[in-house]
Amino acid sequence: MRNDKFNNYFMNEIALKETVSAIFSSNRGILATDATADTMDKRMTASETAPTPELRVKFREVLLTTPGISEFIGGVILNDEIIRAKTSGGENFFDLLDKQGIKVGIKLDKKTHDMANFPGEKIAEGLDGLRDRLKEYKDMKASFAKFRTVYLINDTTPSQANIESNSEVLARYAALCQEAGIVPIVEPEVLMDGSHAMERCMEVTTAVLRNTFFYLNKHKVSLAGMILKPNMVLPGKDHHSPLSDNEVAITTLEVLKRAVPAEVPVIAFLSGGQEAKFATARINEMVKLGNVPWQLSFSFERALEGPALDIWKGLDSNIESAQKEFFKRAKLNSIARMGQYDPSMES
Repeated sequence: MRNDKFNNYFMNEIALKETVSAIFSSNRGILATDATADTMDKRMTASETAPTPELRVKFREVLLTTPGISEFIGGVILNDEIIRAKTSGGENFFDLLDKQGIKVGIKLDKKTHDMANFPGEKIAEGLDGLRDRLKEYKDMKASFAKFRTVYLINDTTPSQANIESNSEVLARYAALCQEAGIVPIVEPEVLMDGSHAMERCMEVTTAVLRNTFFYLNKHKVSLAGMILKPNMVLPGKDHHSPLSDNEVAITTLEVLKRAVPAEVPVIAFLSGGQEAKFATARINEMVKLGNVPWQLSFSFERALEGPALDIWKGLDSNIESAQKEFFKRAKLNSIARMGQYDPSMES
């Protein structure tokens, strides 16, 4: 019996590693098109697009039927609404992706909520019933998943209690994913909101990542069968200090070297509200600096799909232009993974 359990664990870990390798093969990355309905409606309104359930689905169809996109995108994270939806031609989204050789991912956290006794701090929820949900999504061809926690920086937050509580949530989620044969993306996001300096973000991000890996190890999560999705180290968006892409790259890598074990195969950065071209340029700078044990890649949402949404505006006449912009952004991020991006490519 012990040998059977060991063999099952060993074979499961091999499968997890193979999924990670497939997603990021040939300098590909991840599109995270998993915003909640409320969040997506706000973005659609801001881009002069009618925020309706039909157009939320149609926009994902516009993105995921872009010709040739599988050359640069190896995985797509969907939410529960979209993974259950169908394209205008009646095709399931997971089949649409699968036939292109793109791995299907699913967002598993259920937003963030106020943490009791800790005003202004958030706790991630979504563990209830997760084992059963994972079985269902596995049947829908999901091979990886995402769970996000958030940390707001000010003079007193995040507290150690908040960091530890969210870290354990991430570890429990990751363990359940691996049990189900699904690769967990672990996403502890230190938010850009606020006026804090880069040094404060550096301090908080280091603490968050160290606690995250402490709990991942405590829960016996295979680090070789997961993906880390962290923020880049940046000052708050209200800090208004001049900042070069090289500075961001150097500082971010310094934090990662302090806190992320070498066993982690891939670090796929979130864009976190950065302008698309800056997110691309900063990955490029990190790759050029090199000398790290992990692959560096992207798992962008707004920095990949935002420019296309601004062009589309819900109009069929704009689909081709929106797809060209999405293709461009995906291609440039793939080029950045090789350290060969140049801002002149934007035009």
